[in-house]
Amino acid sequence: MRYTNKFINFNIGVVIFIVLYAFLSIILGCSENVIENKKNEALLVIPEGFPPVPFPEDNPYNEAKAELGRMLFYEKRLSRNDLIPSCSHCMKQANGFSDCTPISLGYGNEPEFRNTMALSNVAYRKALFWDGRGKRIEQPAYRSLFLPYILNGDTNEIEQKLKADPIYPALFKKAFGDSAEPKAYLIGRAIATFVRTLISGNSAYDRYLRGDKKAMNESQIRGMNLFFSDRVNCSKCHSGFMFTDESFHNTGIVTHYFDRGRYYITNELSDIGKFITPTLRNVEVNAPYMHNGEISTLEEVIEHYNSGGKEFINKDTLMKPLNLSQQEKQDLLNFLKALTDWEFINNPKFSNPFH
Repeated sequence: MRYTNKFINFNIGVVIFIVLYAFLSIILGCSENVIENKKNEALLVIPEGFPPVPFPEDNPYNEAKAELGRMLFYEKRLSRNDLIPSCSHCMKQANGFSDCTPISLGYGNEPEFRNTMALSNVAYRKALFWDGRGKRIEQPAYRSLFLPYILNGDTNEIEQKLKADPIYPALFKKAFGDSAEPKAYLIGRAIATFVRTLISGNSAYDRYLRGDKKAMNESQIRGMNLFFSDRVNCSKCHSGFMFTDESFHNTGIVTHYFDRGRYYITNELSDIGKFITPTLRNVEVNAPYMHNGEISTLEEVIEHYNSGGKEFINKDTLMKPLNLSQQEKQDLLNFLKALTDWEFINNPKFSNPFH
């Protein structure tokens, strides 16, 4: 009986030791992962005044994944017959990762539905696309592979191409772990990671706010004061560090109902013709403008708002004639150009690695 008790006590002790060991291993392992994740995130350069980049828990940042994503962002072999670069065919760095045409053309010159929105600072956005239907960058990054009007690819063929490549298999292992291999869903995750690193926050305006009073000239400063004034109300919608309230408005761009915008998502009549407020960062280089790419120049954009916009049933009540003078229009234009981050536009970390 005593022997049995000692044996039982011994077994209980072993069990307790194993449980404690496993618990400590999990805790220490988690701590190491947290430290590693923070170390990796520190590699990202976050502009002063910007919050940390919100990477999802199921697709955390690491440098290898971001670099793999950059390669895949520019990879032609993701499209059917290797005809067009993947994402970069309509998201060009020179245009702030937007397109320079009213409506982008995908595989076989198939037109997309709307003008391409800029990708800069998209990591911070709560809703994607003009109607706000997207919530996670991973979704369009993955779906673009096989949608017929974008890349029109076959995911099985894409995976086989990358598996046969002398470089990609090792890059997937480095990014996702030793057991990883080229898979379509991992392509989406890698591209999404790269896209979240496209942070733009070093324009003349940003440098001015940080104390460099020579970063903007007198006209740009006057334009800034006008932009943030109650008289023109630009900053009511183009607010915050991203210059967007992420809300949906109708600004009187058209008078018809061909594109019902946010209504397609909510089925609310009050949302007909409403679209999300786009960012104004790098707006100088991402013409043409508006959801349909209808307006060609910033000068025309300013004239549109100065006129109060076209009549529409759901037009925003903030839209009204501004009666701006020629000098005020020029000042506003110059301020908008002060939002261009040339360091971002020319950053080799975001450029085509195959060139």
